[in-house]
Amino acid sequence: MIPAVPQKLLLAGFGAANQAAARSLLARGHDLIVFDDRSDAGVPGEGAGRSADSAAATLGLELEASPDAARLDTLVRSVGAVVPTPGLPHDHPVLAAAAAHGVATMSEFDLAAAWDSRPVAAITGTSGKTTVTETAAAALTASGVAAAAAGNNDLPLVSAIDRGDTEVFVVEASSFRLGHSRSFEPGTACWLNFGPDHLDVHGSLAAYEAAKASLWRRLPASGTAVANLDDPTVMSHLRADRASWTFSTGSAGAAWRLEDDMLTGPHGELVAVEELPRALPHDIANALAAAACAVAAGASIDGARRALRDCRPGAHRLQRIAVVGDVLYIDDSKATTPHATVAALRSFERVVLIAGGRNKGLDLSALRAAVATVRSVVTLGEAADELAAVFAGVRAVQEAPDMDSAVALAAAAAEPGDTVMLSPACASFDRYRGYAERGEDFSRAVAEHARSRISAA
Repeated sequence: MIPAVPQKLLLAGFGAANQAAARSLLARGHDLIVFDDRSDAGVPGEGAGRSADSAAATLGLELEASPDAARLDTLVRSVGAVVPTPGLPHDHPVLAAAAAHGVATMSEFDLAAAWDSRPVAAITGTSGKTTVTETAAAALTASGVAAAAAGNNDLPLVSAIDRGDTEVFVVEASSFRLGHSRSFEPGTACWLNFGPDHLDVHGSLAAYEAAKASLWRRLPASGTAVANLDDPTVMSHLRADRASWTFSTGSAGAAWRLEDDMLTGPHGELVAVEELPRALPHDIANALAAAACAVAAGASIDGARRALRDCRPGAHRLQRIAVVGDVLYIDDSKATTPHATVAALRSFERVVLIAGGRNKGLDLSALRAAVATVRSVVTLGEAADELAAVFAGVRAVQEAPDMDSAVALAAAAAEPGDTVMLSPACASFDRYRGYAERGEDFSRAVAEHARSRISAA
């Protein structure tokens, strides 16, 4: 049974997600205390926007700015639950205080579950969540099922449930939200893949893995798990007592699989590889996962086919920017982990890699797994020295002070037929407000480089 939401709650951190939670809680008559460790800006990773101070004032709330441990202890003892902002570090004093006093933590997913009983399909994974979420929602819509993509995007689930016409919510479930969830029970639960990420928040790889695996621990008896047969970590958590579908690009034993050049499911052929808008290896895996999730949640096979043919990858995900002097420029700014960058590198034959930013506590040496496709490396940002050490003695490495210099150095190192790719393997918050802003800066720098070549000709 899903527990009721207590009357009084403490919102720990006041970025975009908890601002949405506050609006929903206030609309339902709850009493709130809010604090943020930074009163002058939203929490990194939750999107740009108004400051925590002004957002609280707009809602008629008084923000407590940077309370110390003693004050947090007092606040926790005065409430029935704590709602941590996504990305709140595992060792934050408010979490220790909640544990010490037996005060529950609740995610925005828990709040939504308490208020709304409509079906939910949830997708987690280190890479590909956004693409699979959007494609699965499109497949449901194409099947005549009103679906909304929500969660770790611009539409928090606590806001999405206010849409009365939605029949199914397709939720991008980040480890940040899952890690603090206690009663979120999606009827369809997909785990795409697993690789190290967010160790700066979760504290350890085991804790990050446990957050992901919690999606299946709470799978109801009537639910369906969708699992990547090619990922041993994912498969190690698959529950034998729940219905499941597997997907694979390499195994004929999967329910959803690639057979020759055809994507195939339990109901027969779906689409040919050539019909996909883009058919890199991870695109095929994402397409199979999206079809499986959508059909499990109520989509038709025809609806899934239409979505797979029509849904195009979002911006900053191996996005073609330009061809300049027979060199292809690719924006993969969304790749904020070595896991994602390795997948990107394996999609091309010869790459001049631009990487760097703020490391999330990850082992960047994992990038060596795809070193065969790397011709040279340009580093930038806080992790420049770490990346230089990874490739030292293996590939030529140059450090750039900014994006313009990075593009210029990469262009000079590239030969006709090469790909210059921004695939940072790191977060963007050392210099940018998010990966999108970083990708846009890369595109601007490439355009400037192209113009300079034309002027010089």
